[in-house]
Amino acid sequence: MFTGLIEEIGTIKSIKNIGGGKRFTISAEKIFDDLKIDDSVSINGACQTVVAINSNTFDVEAVEETLMKTTLAKFKIGKNVNLERAAKISDRLGGHIVQGHIDTTGFIKSIEKQLTGILIWVEFPIKYAKYAVEHGSITLDGISLTIARLRNNMLMVSIIPHTWKMTALRELQNGSEINIEFDIVGKYIENFMKFNNNENDSSILKNYIDQPFF
Repeated sequence: MFTGLIEEIGTIKSIKNIGGGKRFTISAEKIFDDLKIDDSVSINGACQTVVAINSNTFDVEAVEETLMKTTLAKFKIGKNVNLERAAKISDRLGGHIVQGHIDTTGFIKSIEKQLTGILIWVEFPIKYAKYAVEHGSITLDGISLTIARLRNNMLMVSIIPHTWKMTALRELQNGSEINIEFDIVGKYIENFMKFNNNENDSSILKNYIDQPFF
């Protein structure tokens, strides 16, 4: 689990194809004080497992499913990425509960710099609109943010100067693709309601059981 508070910006140093997946080597500085193999690290919002550590780099391996659902497949050498280690139980939850499981990707429609803040409009697939709540939480490229405005399948977030400076958001442009994770609470409630409304109907459970694994 993560909180969506970015610890530092890392850089993609190398990319190797491994079957249908990719192995990324990422350079960083701050996160090495207790980083270990098998630890989870959020990379632009996608939870990945550390498989190797060197002096100032670590490796992760993204499988086909991850590459299909996130922007990791489009990473290039030299790209800067947002990094966050998994939360500790003793930590303050400064952002919100972030799983690191990307729901979908969206596209930057506009970036408006105000006197202080920066307004970013993001377009996302319409089927996810039910999970977007005005003044609710959203995770964009691993960053915990608040939805300031909604317009059908577009949402706007207002970025403070510190977040703009300390994350890779500042490298985004109109048309940039971005990872999106919606708040897990709404998704659980939806699933609970689905079963509650059909508690005497075993057909839903049967549909789950009958779904093929492949």
